[in-house]
Parts: sequence; C-alpha cells; structure tokens
Amino acid sequence: MAGEKPEPQEFSGFSGSFALIGRKLVTTSRQNSLIMAEKVIFFDIDGTLLNTGGAGQRAMERALNEEFRIEFPFQGVLTAGRTDRGITEEILERHSFDNTPENRTRFRDAYLDQLPGSLQDSPGLLLPRIRELLEQLATHSHVTLSLLTGNYAEGAWIKLRHYELDHFFQFGGFGDHNAHRNDVAQAAIAAASAQLNRTVDGADAMVIGDTPADIQCAHAIGAKCVAVATGVYSSSELEPHNPDHLFEDFADTDQVVNRILAVL
Repeated sequence: MAGEKPEPQEFSGFSGSFALIGRKLVTTSRQNSLIMAEKVIFFDIDGTLLNTGGAGQRAMERALNEEFRIEFPFQGVLTAGRTDRGITEEILERHSFDNTPENRTRFRDAYLDQLPGSLQDSPGLLLPRIRELLEQLATHSHVTLSLLTGNYAEGAWIKLRHYELDHFFQFGGFGDHNAHRNDVAQAAIAAASAQLNRTVDGADAMVIGDTPADIQCAHAIGAKCVAVATGVYSSSELEPHNPDHLFEDFADTDQVVNRILAVL
C-alpha cells in the first residue's frame, strides 16, 4: 500500500541487496545515489573542453568581412571569456555600424554559415582527457552535465558535434542574448530549472571554465567553480580570482573527478 515501507527483497546470485521503491527495483548503491542532492555541472567550451585552432575567430572574421567589409575586426578586441553577443556589439560599434537586432542577426547568420567549414580546415583538438572526464562524470546519477558558454547556441552545438561531444549535453546558457557572462549564468540556471522541472540555484551547481569570467560568473550565481589553465590564462592568472579548485589540466581523470565531486 502507498506509504508503507518497502520490504527488502533477496535475490540469488547477487552479493548486495535490492529494495523495491515504488515499482522500481534498485540496488543499495542506487538507493544511496537517490538520496544524494542532485547537482548540475556547467561546462564552458572553448579553452575548457576543446581548442578549435582559431576556427571560431576565423569564421567571425570572414563573416564580418563579407557582410560588413570590416578588415582586421579583432584588432584590440579581447575575446576570451566573453559572449558572442558582447563581441559582436563591440566590433559593430568600433566600426561605426548601428548595433541593431538586424545587424546582429545578419552577422550571426553569416558566422554560423562559415563555422563548419572553418572547423574542418583548422587543426583543433580536444583538450587532455576531456572525453574520459565527461564519460566518468556522466556515470554519476546525481550529476547533470550542462553548458555555460559565451558561444551562440547554434555555434556551441556545431563545435560540440564536430568534436563528438554533443551527446553529453542537452541544455545550457548561451551567448545569443546577453553581452555579459554573469547574465548567461543566470540564464543557465533558469534553463536547468526548466529542463529538470525543479528549482535549481547556485548551491546546486558548479561552473567549470578556463577564464576569470567563468570564475566570476560562478560567484555571481553562488555556484562552486573549478578552473583549468588550458586556455589563454595561466594558473597564476586564474588563482587570484579564487576558484574553489584549480587544475593545470584534466589529464589525471580519476583525480579530477574525485576532486570535482568533493567540491560539488
């Protein structure tokens, strides 16, 4: 009957024990995971999961040149840790184009057209042991893997599909509508809440990234942060921003997973 405590069931040929919860048969290890608080890990993409070999910037340069006749658009423009929306706005304004929805859409569409070919032509790579890291984290039933990136949403999925990582993720926060990464972090939390059909807040989350902006946006939403020095910032440049943990890279997968779960 509803409300009655399920009786443990014995099964031959298995050294552990089972229990019936509702109408589901679960092991004691699974029972333990069910009572663990569910957590969301938000991954940055560029410099954290992969290095496209400059494919994204070259695709943007080609789009800006073809659509707006802008030469050398990234001269003096910082890109690491920023959103595609913020980068687009700065370049349009620097070159005296109106920062309108029409111009932003015109650029975004041209960039997304250029990106697949640029990825094919570039010597990019997955960063050390990333696939193994994601595979191990995905085995933990109380952990959901998500994205928190400055990329346009479709640009993010194009990159992840190219490197065959897209199946690890289903949702996230992206750089289509927000110029500031802290706002993307808020959007990522909202997306997680909607996708998981429960309220997700910073206490339930971790941000993993390679820039000071990743650390700052984690702090802005009250999340834990793991930083990794596989992008353009060294560990000595990341450390003053106070991540909860800092890795040179993710090459020692077991150690990294254990530390992430301990911090989370």
